[in-house]
Amino acid sequence: MTDTLLIELLTEELPPKSLNKLSDAFASGIFNSLKAQGFVAGDAGFKAYATPRRLAVVIPHVVAIQPEREVERKGPTLAAGMQNGQPTPALLGFARSCGVEVNALATANDGRQECYVFRSTKAGAALAQHLAGMVAETLKKLPVARLMRWGDSDVEFVRPVHGLVMLHGDQLVPGEVLGLASGKSTLGHRFLSTGVVGIAHASDYAATLMQVGHVMAGYAERRAAIRAQLAALAGDAQVLWDEALLDEVTALVEYPMVYAGTYSADFLAVPQECLILSMKQNQKYFPLADHNGKLLPRFLVVSNLKTDDPSHIIHGNQRVLRARLSDAKFFFDQDRKIRLDARVEKLAQVVYHNKLGSQLQRVERIQKLAGSIARLLHADDAAVQRAAYLAKADLLTDMVGEFPELQGVMGAYYARYDGESDIVASAIAAHYQPRFAGDAIPAGKVAASVALADKLDTLIGIFGIGLIPTGDKDPFGLRRAALGILRILVEAQLPLELPQLLEQSRATFPDGVVADSVAVDVYTFMLERMRGYLKEKGYQAGEIEAVLAGNPARMDLILARIEAVQAFRKLPEAAALAAANKRIRNILKKTAAPDGAADIALMQEAAEKALFATINQLIPVVESYAANGDYADALTTLASARIGVDRFFDEVMVMADEPLIRNNRLALLSALGRLMNRVADISALSS
Repeated sequence: MTDTLLIELLTEELPPKSLNKLSDAFASGIFNSLKAQGFVAGDAGFKAYATPRRLAVVIPHVVAIQPEREVERKGPTLAAGMQNGQPTPALLGFARSCGVEVNALATANDGRQECYVFRSTKAGAALAQHLAGMVAETLKKLPVARLMRWGDSDVEFVRPVHGLVMLHGDQLVPGEVLGLASGKSTLGHRFLSTGVVGIAHASDYAATLMQVGHVMAGYAERRAAIRAQLAALAGDAQVLWDEALLDEVTALVEYPMVYAGTYSADFLAVPQECLILSMKQNQKYFPLADHNGKLLPRFLVVSNLKTDDPSHIIHGNQRVLRARLSDAKFFFDQDRKIRLDARVEKLAQVVYHNKLGSQLQRVERIQKLAGSIARLLHADDAAVQRAAYLAKADLLTDMVGEFPELQGVMGAYYARYDGESDIVASAIAAHYQPRFAGDAIPAGKVAASVALADKLDTLIGIFGIGLIPTGDKDPFGLRRAALGILRILVEAQLPLELPQLLEQSRATFPDGVVADSVAVDVYTFMLERMRGYLKEKGYQAGEIEAVLAGNPARMDLILARIEAVQAFRKLPEAAALAAANKRIRNILKKTAAPDGAADIALMQEAAEKALFATINQLIPVVESYAANGDYADALTTLASARIGVDRFFDEVMVMADEPLIRNNRLALLSALGRLMNRVADISALSS
């Protein structure tokens, strides 16, 4: 019999931020186990369900009994099983264990040698024999960080479990999981349902829960319903969407209802970032704004309760929010009583890291480095120094103490209130950027100087005391800092040399604090981040290695170089020149070229004289193009050297017996290699 299978685990409230991940793992784990055991017929899929109090999966086309299966047992090899035409004890014992005579055995190749095998047909087992075990094994493999026990039992799960449904069509599948026997009923909504909800048929699960239990079981359906209600209730206003918050509230309700609330417009005097964060983080509300992005004194709340008169729900949420926003206003008013520059010296009392000193010492390092970067960029040195000096002062404010996510943002507000210039305030706000993947980079040279200095100090300091990221562990966000530096240099097109910046940052630390090799180590670490950055942009591995193999100093030139490599790669001469360059590299690895240029007086073959002339002719042209940033033209010019290069390798013996001739030819190849790699190491393009 083939029918729909339902598995539901009824629990206490599951962790909302991991509900969707738990649901996917639960449903796919059970489905894959059933399919592996032959209980799923055809190409059937499955439907996962998840609410705050349940994990469930519905799988169509599940058979009640496995189909018959052919079982093959492997015995001894032919050589070990038969000697002098007689079966050995090993073969006789294998046949007895299979319950047959030797002549009933077959032979087969196991991939290495011929063996005796016994083939038999095994009758299929009933679903009830395996299902509970599959569910139990799936639960053990769920991505759960911590388990808990309840009552006086030894069973463990992420939350206490109170019910188990295992229903095949309309038939109960008996079994026990986590100490609970399977049944045919579950519980509906805590308040809207009358209690127990019987499931007549597995395929009726979602519809029955909705109609009788007032539970919208599908996570995706619930999420879509919430989004639609939010948009409808917002009217002409725009919802300040937050996908992570939408996921979280979806995992907090079983019957979503959205209600609109208001708060006093007086609170809008507080920076809207504070109000938005308070609403989202503390209360799980969705703020509303006008079409210019200006916050409105309105919010939307997702409730788990449908009622004819929601006024008590709305008033209750408004009252709670009023208290939260009052706190934010108090923090804002209190913070402004002390100027930012008056807070800076107090950073001496805040430890940045016990091996790297206080936050004030860090500010002094950042200020010094930011000034050096500003001078390289011809930026406003005074503004950079001032922004760097004030950048960390807001760490001591009450608002940032309550909402650490607002560091930098609040610093900018307080700086403007103190009368600092807009360029300084903007740099304070932007110096943490980019904070995450896809975040904007700091705008302008002043902000970029402070942001670079901040991230360089983090990298050199933390890396320099040996706290290097390993695997997926990166507690100090060094990968994020490295990628932030690279993005600023590349996307803002800043003409700065990365090794120089790293050395300048290292020099701001007292002797002996960070490792002497830290600048080189961090540069290598950052090249790996650059590889990932370029890969995400769609460049191929060979193109990336061609540009990065030479350890470039200027990150702002990398995209132009890699695009030139892409254009060069399309030329018909590219493959041959790349192969030739690889051959040159291999030759010079084995035998180093002597110092100095090749001497035409020592050249004997016409092919080497012709190549010498070609190189001398191309060098000024390629150098001129490269110096002007015309990398595509520089590489295209190299294409004209193909005929001469091919002829040289066809007609000239590089490793001649005469030392002078051999060294002269090696010097010629060295010059050719330098010319071909002026823009990128094109040998990386050779497969």
